[in-house]
Amino acid sequence: MNNYIIDLFTDNKMVEKIQKRLPYLYHLAELDSSRAGKIGMEVGSLREKIIVSLLLYKYGEDNVETDIPITEPEVDVKLFGKPISIKTITCTKLSGVKLVWTVDVQKAQEFLEHYFPCCDILLVQIDWNKIGSFYYIPLESQIRVFKELGSEGYIKLPKQGTNPRGAEFTNEALSKLTTDKETREIKIEWIKQDINYSPYKRWIDYWSEE
Repeated sequence: MNNYIIDLFTDNKMVEKIQKRLPYLYHLAELDSSRAGKIGMEVGSLREKIIVSLLLYKYGEDNVETDIPITEPEVDVKLFGKPISIKTITCTKLSGVKLVWTVDVQKAQEFLEHYFPCCDILLVQIDWNKIGSFYYIPLESQIRVFKELGSEGYIKLPKQGTNPRGAEFTNEALSKLTTDKETREIKIEWIKQDINYSPYKRWIDYWSEE
């Protein structure tokens, strides 16, 4: 287990800050990614950056590696050299969390055949106007559940003829992972505040500089 992340989930001041600021920042990310009332796919990258920024704030730039090679598709950031995957999903009942993004059914099948858990997971469950969670799922928990369920019980492949954009955790795997004895959880009340926000303002400010 990554004791640094454990500290993030047990530091009372940080827990309170996360509970207060994460809904606000994720709301900003949605506003920044919206056009004509529709939220674009780029919101996922912004959500990831918000969590990376949390790690940078807590642990400092010298201890957080953000320049991750594309050859490590599951790894989004490294904390004190240890890889972390960041996942976010909007749902009431936790399901549909992607393990890997791909539209190629053959590649998804190859992923199933060769997959083995390789890094810690930070998972954010967004549920606006309700209670969601921020989870730390250690690598050890993933390995334990993976060995218990096997690859086909752990991974849900896309159906032929559909375009779901990736392989997912099965619902059973997610349930076991999020309730594992080593997993940590912060409950979050997902309330949207009224925000007077323009996605163009900061760019206008840059243009205004001499």
